[in-house]
Amino acid sequence: MKIYFETLGCPKNFNDTQAAKGIMAEAGYEIAETAEESDVIVVNTCGFINDAKRESIERIFDMVPYREEGKKLVVSGCLSERYADDLYEEMPEVDLFIGVNEYDKLPELLSASEGREKVITGCYDKTLSTHKRILDDNPYSATLKIAEGCDNCCAYCIIPKIRGGFRSKPMETVITEAEELAEAGCRELILIAQDVTNYGRDLYGEPKLAELVTKLCSIDGIEWIRLMYCYEDRITDELIEVMAKEPKVCHYIDIPVQHSSDSILKAMRRRSTEKSIRDTIKRLRDAIPDIHIRTTLIVGFPGETEEDFENLLNFVEEMKFARLGVFAYSQEEGTEAGEMENQIEEEIKQERLDAIMRRQLDISLEYNREKIGTEMTVLVEERDEDGSYIGRTRYDAPEIDNSVIFTSRRDLKAGDMVRILVEDAFDYDLVGREV
Repeated sequence: MKIYFETLGCPKNFNDTQAAKGIMAEAGYEIAETAEESDVIVVNTCGFINDAKRESIERIFDMVPYREEGKKLVVSGCLSERYADDLYEEMPEVDLFIGVNEYDKLPELLSASEGREKVITGCYDKTLSTHKRILDDNPYSATLKIAEGCDNCCAYCIIPKIRGGFRSKPMETVITEAEELAEAGCRELILIAQDVTNYGRDLYGEPKLAELVTKLCSIDGIEWIRLMYCYEDRITDELIEVMAKEPKVCHYIDIPVQHSSDSILKAMRRRSTEKSIRDTIKRLRDAIPDIHIRTTLIVGFPGETEEDFENLLNFVEEMKFARLGVFAYSQEEGTEAGEMENQIEEEIKQERLDAIMRRQLDISLEYNREKIGTEMTVLVEERDEDGSYIGRTRYDAPEIDNSVIFTSRRDLKAGDMVRILVEDAFDYDLVGREV
């Protein structure tokens, strides 16, 4: 039997799919490269915001014609967890609905299933998958999920209701998985969770991210370690010290601050304040002068005034984040913010989003121009049709950040690390040649 996985959403979802592929391979399934050649199709969905939900539903219906050819169609992931009853009633084309914690049961469910089923056991399962993952075509760069769920309960976010409370993987389990990834050819470890900086608090009584990162740095073969999804108020001096002294830790950190106005931060149920965010950024920059900070912001949150937005716009200009993304607030049922008054019109949200991104465009170009004439290590990702190569620096995460377009007289392959002389810069790309 062959099984094909179609995955949508964030890196955490892609990590889940890799674990699910490992489970199915252990059960004797062959992992198919395309839906056409499979016997079973699994669509691992995203259900975080409205745009993601629409994309997931469209992709499910894209797979329906294959079911008419006799293939089984399975829907898994966040959308399935969140809307199992509704989807079961409205999508008779789907054979099986499972949530975010049922991949271990998938082989048994597929072999026992004689009709349509819906198996959602709840997102609060404390057991985290420890199956060996099957990596994609780029094993040189891999995510490492160190925890599942979230206890922060931000007013706009449905994730705690989908994925449950925060629970860390034991440190020895994480290290074993990292060692297996290194043996498979991984050179870049990207640590992910809903809240990476909360790692270990539930198991050990105190945060253990700094200790975990230190131990991961000792693994042979790993060259870069990247931190994603860090909460500002949990970035400790100990963690900053580890980032500063360990050469394998990228001088890059992802801190989704969401806003700068104290009134909006309070309404969002964030623990941060504008002052605490500024203080944390200063601590990072003082200890690591070349730190590249990525953040994400939400504009158009209920009750956001023009004054709040101007505060945010000025904050972006002053803080000069190296990497920045913006979301227009999405009103989600089941969240505290979804029931709030003073919802903002979609047109105003989009105007505010565009204004932030226009400001960020200049900041990004400024960062890139400063790199002209310098040499940088680049991780090769692909070769372009014109013979040039595309890669990333240690200051850039895959898929979401900047790229380097460069030439080389050698025949390079994905995963190689090379030294590049930067010769030109654009808004979000660098151009250079191997030296």
